[in-house]
Amino acid sequence: MIGLISKGVLFMARGGWLMLPIVIFSIFSLTIIIERFFFFMDFRKFKTPKIVSDILVYIDKGRIKDALLVCEKNSYYITNILKAGIYRYNYSKEIIREAMEKASLYEIPKLEKNLGFLSTLAHVSPLLGLLGTIVGLVKSFYSIEQKAHSAGMVNPSDIAGGIWEALLTTVAGLGVAIISYLAYNYFSHKVNKCILESEQAATELHELALEKHQL
Repeated sequence: MIGLISKGVLFMARGGWLMLPIVIFSIFSLTIIIERFFFFMDFRKFKTPKIVSDILVYIDKGRIKDALLVCEKNSYYITNILKAGIYRYNYSKEIIREAMEKASLYEIPKLEKNLGFLSTLAHVSPLLGLLGTIVGLVKSFYSIEQKAHSAGMVNPSDIAGGIWEALLTTVAGLGVAIISYLAYNYFSHKVNKCILESEQAATELHELALEKHQL
């Protein structure tokens, strides 16, 4: 284990100083991925279709307190949005809709937390890797030129060694970028799904309110 760590440190050291920000990016990316993973996993304990159905049935029967009780027992993004509308259920449909829209402005950013930063890491990491490779190649060719002037010849191993070390940052940057981008797309899909579910539930609640005010 210690030998593996030492090889990893040596691998990063040979990539040059630009390996440091790439490693830092990888730590940030991994932290966000783990945090978002457990955040969305926590929603699995909520049976959204049944919860929304129970709330709408209670609303249709005029049992507002029971609907609010379901929201309070199952507090997460969709019930928090619906609860804002239910609290104002006896007001006009415009007020109900505005209340749910305001609640969504508070709840949706929770779903999207740090995803913009994760996207930035996915886009910047390969650029840093490319920059590190270019810097390494410049140093390598400069070294080759110096040896050619002093010794009159260049060993092929000098060229190969310098180039593979220069390419280390590109490999590291692409690795961070691929993982970050895949995670970003996965979590973006989860966010879009959550937003769609909340919009559908809010629309059904608004339609019930509309029927009530038409009676």
